[in-house]
Amino acid sequence: MRDVLIRQEGRTGRITLNRPAALNALTLEMIGAIDAALRDWARDDGIAMLVIDAAGQRAFCAGGDLTQFHGSGADPAPGRAFWQQEYRLNARLFHFPKPVASFMQGHALGGGVGIGCHGSHRVVGAGTRIALPECSIGLVPDVGSTLLLAQAPGRLGEYLGITGDRMAAADALHCGFADYHIPEAAWPALIAALCDSGDWTLIDAAHVPPGPSRLAGWQGDIDTAFGGETLGDIYRGLPPAQPPDLPPALPPALAHALPLMARNAPLAMACTVEFIHRVRMRPTIETALGLEYRYAHRALAQGDFPEGIRAALIDRDGAPRWAHADWTRLPARDVLAMTLPLGPDALNLEDDG
Repeated sequence: MRDVLIRQEGRTGRITLNRPAALNALTLEMIGAIDAALRDWARDDGIAMLVIDAAGQRAFCAGGDLTQFHGSGADPAPGRAFWQQEYRLNARLFHFPKPVASFMQGHALGGGVGIGCHGSHRVVGAGTRIALPECSIGLVPDVGSTLLLAQAPGRLGEYLGITGDRMAAADALHCGFADYHIPEAAWPALIAALCDSGDWTLIDAAHVPPGPSRLAGWQGDIDTAFGGETLGDIYRGLPPAQPPDLPPALPPALAHALPLMARNAPLAMACTVEFIHRVRMRPTIETALGLEYRYAHRALAQGDFPEGIRAALIDRDGAPRWAHADWTRLPARDVLAMTLPLGPDALNLEDDG
C-alpha cells in the first residue's frame, strides 16, 4: 500500500495521505512525492485546483514521523535533510498558483498543519482538532506555523505556540488556521463535485457556521497574560499563585494554559515566543521557515529534542528530563544559542538541481 496516493481526477490534482495506522505521519518519501506532484501540476493547464485529504477517521496528519531520528544526535544530517525538504514543500504549498483545498478530519498536528493550513481553502469539520504540540517534544512550532501564529488575533499565537492547545473547528476559523466549516458527511460528495468541475466556489456554498469559539471567548485574558516580550515576561505577567485554602484566582484561559506549559520544554517555549515576535515584524513564509530551521538544524545536537522523542515516542514514560527545569528562569544566552543565524547552513528553499 502506498503511503500517499497522487493522481488526477477530472480537473483536480488529488493527494491523499494514506498511512492511517500511523495517523498519516509524514515520511521523507511522502514529502518528496507530494513536492514532485506540485511542481508538475503548477505547470499543467489541465489541473484547475488541488484537493488534499487523508485516509482514516482519526487524523488528517499527526505530523512528521520523528521516531526515525531517535538516537541520531551523533549524525544530525538525516534530520536536517528531512526538515529542508519538508520546509521546501511548505513554501511550495503556500505559493502554489492554483487553489488548494485541504479537508482536515481528526487530528492535524505539527507537520499536518504544514500540509493542511497553507492552502487557499482550508476545510474543517466537527471532529477536527488542530494543534502545534512541538514544545512538548523539545521542538518549536515549525513548517511555517510561526507565520500563522504571528497573524492570529491578539496574542493567541503566543498562547497556541507555547501551550500546544488544540483548536476545535470554530477556534481554527477564529485563529486563521481554517476557512470553512463543512459537515464531514458532506465531504465525499463535495470532493467528487470539485473533481468533476474544478470549481472551488462550491466550497464557499457548502460552509456552515460552526458556532462560538472557546478561544475567542478567552481572547481578553489571553491578550493580557501573553503580551510579554519574552517567556520570562509572560511568566512575570501572570497572576500570583493563591494559597491552597483560597479559591483559584485564575481565569479559565490561564487555568487551562498553565498545566500545558508545565509539561513543555522551557527552551523550546522561549524560542517559540522569540520567533513569533520576529515573524510578526516581517510576516512572510520565508521568514518563518528560515527562523524555524535555525532551531531544527540544531535540535538533534543541542536542546531537548532527543529527550522529548524518548519520553513521548520511544519509552513513552511521559517524563522528559529537560535541560532547564524551570521555564520561569531561563538564561537568555541559551535562547540565543538556538536562534542565531546559521550562515552557510541556512535554510535553502531553492529546488535541487
